[in-house]
Amino acid sequence: MTVDAYIGLGSNLEQPAAQLARAVSELAGLPKSTLVAQSPFYASRPVGPQDQPDFVNGAVHLRTDLSAHELLDCLQAIEQAHGRERLRHWGPRTLDLDLLLFGQTTLNDARLTVPHAELANRDFVLQPLLDLAPELALPDGTTVAELRRDCPDNQLRKLPAQAHP
Repeated sequence: MTVDAYIGLGSNLEQPAAQLARAVSELAGLPKSTLVAQSPFYASRPVGPQDQPDFVNGAVHLRTDLSAHELLDCLQAIEQAHGRERLRHWGPRTLDLDLLLFGQTTLNDARLTVPHAELANRDFVLQPLLDLAPELALPDGTTVAELRRDCPDNQLRKLPAQAHP
């Protein structure tokens, strides 16, 4: 069964915009999946420890026949290929790929929570989602636009298109 999945991308190490651009290409090549759209990239302050560089974030819309857990495995493999290390909670990273929404699925198990647990608190995720699908809603009917309107400000700045090849 084909599902519309939305993936959040983030990086603040080793040329973050280039990391995201490469990840988008890798996501486009996932098995049983088609890249539908890519959002612009945004810069924002880090969540958590402030002793690290600003992040570059974006989102993609995939249409996939993978299960949520199969897709998660693919995302984690891409992160590892980018040298992702989990040294500190909310710490710096070369690449972070989060499964934000998976169709109208609600899931909460030891490996995966969908919709993403922090979605409502992250303007750097909500704005790219709005760029991709202005009418997008969560399984409970809450729209991404509503969440964005009520979201705390993280000093989000849209990057020029040339900032991400």
